[in-house]
Amino acid sequence: MQHPDLLVGFDTSDDAAVYRLTDELCVVQTVDFFPPIVDDPYDFGAIAAANAFSDVYAMGGTPILALNTVCFPEDLDRAILIEILRGGADVAAEAGVLIAGGHTIKDKEPKYGMAVTGTVHPDRLVTNAKARPGDQLVLTKPIGTGIIATAAKAQATDAATLAGAVASMRQLNRAAAEAMLAAGPHAATDVTGFGLAGHLVSMMKASKTTGHLHLGSVPLLPGTRELAEGGFVPGGSQRNLESLASSVRWHAGLTGDDRLILCDAQTSGGLLISLAADRVPALLKELRDRDTLGAVVGEVTEGGGPGAVALEATP
Repeated sequence: MQHPDLLVGFDTSDDAAVYRLTDELCVVQTVDFFPPIVDDPYDFGAIAAANAFSDVYAMGGTPILALNTVCFPEDLDRAILIEILRGGADVAAEAGVLIAGGHTIKDKEPKYGMAVTGTVHPDRLVTNAKARPGDQLVLTKPIGTGIIATAAKAQATDAATLAGAVASMRQLNRAAAEAMLAAGPHAATDVTGFGLAGHLVSMMKASKTTGHLHLGSVPLLPGTRELAEGGFVPGGSQRNLESLASSVRWHAGLTGDDRLILCDAQTSGGLLISLAADRVPALLKELRDRDTLGAVVGEVTEGGGPGAVALEATP
C-alpha cells in the first residue's frame, strides 16, 4: 500500500525516493555504486560520488549526507582503496556533503559508490512524471562516456579524449540543478545507465507524453562518433537499444551507430529537463551564467495511449 508521505517511490522509475517529513521538508534518498569505469582510482572515486549526488540534484534537492559503499578484493593494494575514497571525499567536499561512514565488504572486483540523503521543499520537488505537451527538452552535458570508457579499456583512445570524458563525469550537476529550479521546470531526470534515449522514454511513459529527440542537436563528447563507428560500444548500450525496441520509433535516416550513441550507457551524465518553451531562454541564460552547457535536444507532444511509442528519434 502506498504511504501518503512517500511522494516518490519506484512506480515511475524516478531518480530517487522522496519522503515528506513536514509540510516544508522532504528527504531525498538514493544509492548508486559500480565497478571502475576508468583505471585511475582517484578519478573513479570522484566520478562515482558525482554520479551518486546527481540523483538528488535531478529531483531539485540538495544532497547533505553520504555513506560510502565499498566492495574491495583482499589481494588488491590498500593504497588503491585510499585513492578511491579520497576522490569521493574531494567531490563530496565540493558539493558540501558530509560523509558520515559507510560499509565495506570483500569482493573479487572493486566497486564504489554512495548512499546519499538530501532535502527538498515539497514545492520545489522535480520528478520525471510531469512533462507536458509543448515542452522543450534541454540537456546539460554531452553524451558518449560509455563509448569512450570502453575504448579506453581497449587502449584505443588518446589521453585527451579520455580526459574530456573524465572531466564531464566528475562535474557535479549542482549548477545545472540551480539553473533548472530558477527557470521553472515541469520534469527532469539525470542521464545515466539507460542512456539518453532510455531515460527520456522513462520520462515520457511516466508523464504519459511522447518525446521527440533530434540527434543533430545532441552534444557529443569529442571522439564519441569515431569510436562508436570503430565498434567500441559497451554491452550495456547494446542492451539498452534492444530493450527500447517497442518504445522508440527510429527514423530511417538514423544509422545503427546513431542509435547506439543515443542509447549509450552514461555514467554521471547531465540533467535532461522538460520545461515550457517560453521558459527555455531563461534556462539557457541561467546555465550560461553558471558556465554550464545547455542544449535544446527535442520537444514533447501528446501521448499516444497505453502501449504507444514513447519516443521518436530523428537525425
